[in-house]
Amino acid sequence: MKIILSTAAAVLALSGAAFAEADIEKGEKVFKKCKACHAVIDPEGEVLMKGGKTGPNLYGIIGRQAGTAEDFGKYGDSLVAAGEGGLVWTEELLAAYTMDPKAFLAEQLGGSAKSNMTFKLRKDEEAANVAAFLASLAPAPEMTDGEGEGEAEGEADSDS
Repeated sequence: MKIILSTAAAVLALSGAAFAEADIEKGEKVFKKCKACHAVIDPEGEVLMKGGKTGPNLYGIIGRQAGTAEDFGKYGDSLVAAGEGGLVWTEELLAAYTMDPKAFLAEQLGGSAKSNMTFKLRKDEEAANVAAFLASLAPAPEMTDGEGEGEAEGEADSDS
């Protein structure tokens, strides 16, 4: 838990300016790089962004526990472990993950980790824009009483 919170604090400190200026339209353009593996399909089956099926559907990723998309069963062990440890995607954490998935998961787990996602976004701005774009496509899940405590501090994830 301490690792998750310290990671979130570091990510927020380093990327605060990038998120203050995140651009959804630019994020949609950058998402074209992600479409080779990911689609965005709402629960009714409407395709919001056509893409591959190598990675999970990214609809509703913000606010979702890492490694838990019901329609995807190929998550790596490290991502699942991070999710079980409390990782819930926020825009900031998703952006950090997309910049270096393996390093991000290693930090979350406090040791070595593997990631099935090998693609990396190279710029903070691109990562922030893609995260903002994905957040704009689906509302974060609503929390019920007692749920989500501590998540506001920055717990998050998914193997993409």
